[in-house]
Amino acid sequence: MTWEQRYRFWQTARTSLVLWGGCALAAGLLAARAVLWLDRETDWHLYRFSPDGARAVLGTLVSSMLTFLVFVLSTTLIVVQLASGQLTPRVIALVLSGRTVKVALAALTFTYAYTLAALGRVEDRVPDLHVGVAVGLNLLCIVLFFRFVQQLATGLRPGSLVLLIGDRARAVIEQVYPTAFDPARPEEQPRGVLPVAAPRAVEFAGPSGVVMAVGLEDLVRAAREADAVIELVPQVGDSVAGGDPLFRVFGGRGELPAGRLRGCVAVGSERTLDQDPRFAFRMLVDIANKALSPAINDPTTAVLVLDQVDNLLSWLGARRLDEGLARDAEGKLRVVYGTPDWPDYVTLAVSEIRQYGEGSLQVSRRLRAMLEHLIAILPPARHAALQQELAMLNSAVARKFPDEEDRRRANVSDYQGVGGSDA
Repeated sequence: MTWEQRYRFWQTARTSLVLWGGCALAAGLLAARAVLWLDRETDWHLYRFSPDGARAVLGTLVSSMLTFLVFVLSTTLIVVQLASGQLTPRVIALVLSGRTVKVALAALTFTYAYTLAALGRVEDRVPDLHVGVAVGLNLLCIVLFFRFVQQLATGLRPGSLVLLIGDRARAVIEQVYPTAFDPARPEEQPRGVLPVAAPRAVEFAGPSGVVMAVGLEDLVRAAREADAVIELVPQVGDSVAGGDPLFRVFGGRGELPAGRLRGCVAVGSERTLDQDPRFAFRMLVDIANKALSPAINDPTTAVLVLDQVDNLLSWLGARRLDEGLARDAEGKLRVVYGTPDWPDYVTLAVSEIRQYGEGSLQVSRRLRAMLEHLIAILPPARHAALQQELAMLNSAVARKFPDEEDRRRANVSDYQGVGGSDA
């Protein structure tokens, strides 16, 4: 099994609604057999249903649980589509892979399968424990359904959604950049590290898509076994199509199989957060951009986004960013790959919001507060990109606020946008 196949397997296990529903269905049928055996062994009596009464109750519960399942799925799809239209379509996969939807779907499917199995076991003798457990599960699912509706309604609000993206982004940043930043050892982009010999190009073969993740450990192992240096041409998040260069192989004993190298890169239809912190910033910035569009005109949502951008940049700036070099256990360079630097992140996180928010008092004040806060808390090596964005913000304020008093107010730092400063 290649690294890509393992990656897709675990991604499916984490996110697939079909897998969760199928496992819950199988678990419900197995649990029904176990409870039926326990009922026969204990001769439990609780409700003392007659056969006709048990069939009527269980039949009604089966129908209602199937209705719940259909309602949960259809409501989720409709609400997510509405939220994606208002915020950004890139949140659809994030919401559908969340725990709330998967737990609700699994619980309802489990109860439906269990109740259906219990209905089929009602004969002349009523398995009272079996029926009692089915009734209890259905009552529990009613409470779970109300909780699901409440969580879905609150979870898709702009504030809750940007918090969710921020939480996921912090986990990804910690995974991708585990080392604290050392001002005495700043990051440097690799230059002149590749061998001078002519490389062998390995082209991408397959349907076009975006690079979702890369198995660096497997690439290093393949390069070490062949005594070669491998350059990964696209970065995580880049689009690739058939015939595009995927790898360049320098040196080595013999030829590395193209299939083995291709099996170290996962390409799919859309970006994921697994190894791509920039995608989190992309989602946040898209939400702010749409909120600041003339059709919506919601600068308060943009301020909520800047709250998370501020937190993520402060978290990211305190960590050592990847230099794009992977070495084997002996310290020999084996893999070279592209990776974003600090100015890339700052530009992605700030520039579009500044452009779309020109003329908004809230956005200008909150953006200034964020940049000044980051300059105050981050090491001097991080300041240049932030000071450049602050200078461009000053130019935008001077250009968009011709009135002197408005310009003075726009030049005030305010963590709430408007209303959080005494100035």
